[in-house]
Amino acid sequence: MMPKIAIGSDHAGFDYKENIKSWLEKNGYSVRDFGTYSKDSVDYPDFAHPVARAVEKKEFELGVLVCGSANGVAIAANKHQGIRAAICWNEELAGLARQHNNANIVCLPARFISYDLAQKITDRFLHENFEGGRHEKRVAKISC
Repeated sequence: MMPKIAIGSDHAGFDYKENIKSWLEKNGYSVRDFGTYSKDSVDYPDFAHPVARAVEKKEFELGVLVCGSANGVAIAANKHQGIRAAICWNEELAGLARQHNNANIVCLPARFISYDLAQKITDRFLHENFEGGRHEKRVAKISC
């Protein structure tokens, strides 16, 4: 069964969010868009927090956040207990974020990657699994 995906962005990531959302839906994923819904200037925490909260509450298995650098949305999302939001700018990082860190939100830097690469990173993130084992104790030490 495909995981349910929460997605959100600020204005800088809006076009990428729309592109990824359409791509996910075409590939059979259930997606909820937490905004923003236009290119009008907004504050990234207003969208990162609802996505993170939905993943934190296990309403969605995984999340996708997009902003210009990915830093803002990652910082905001990682304030939530149980959230491991990873900035990924290539497919290998997306795989490692899931395998070694059990990341549950991928954060994409719209100003630094192409639409095609954003889709490939998201696809890799969604298809990798946490390896557990030696990584389990490390991940358990993350939450304060």
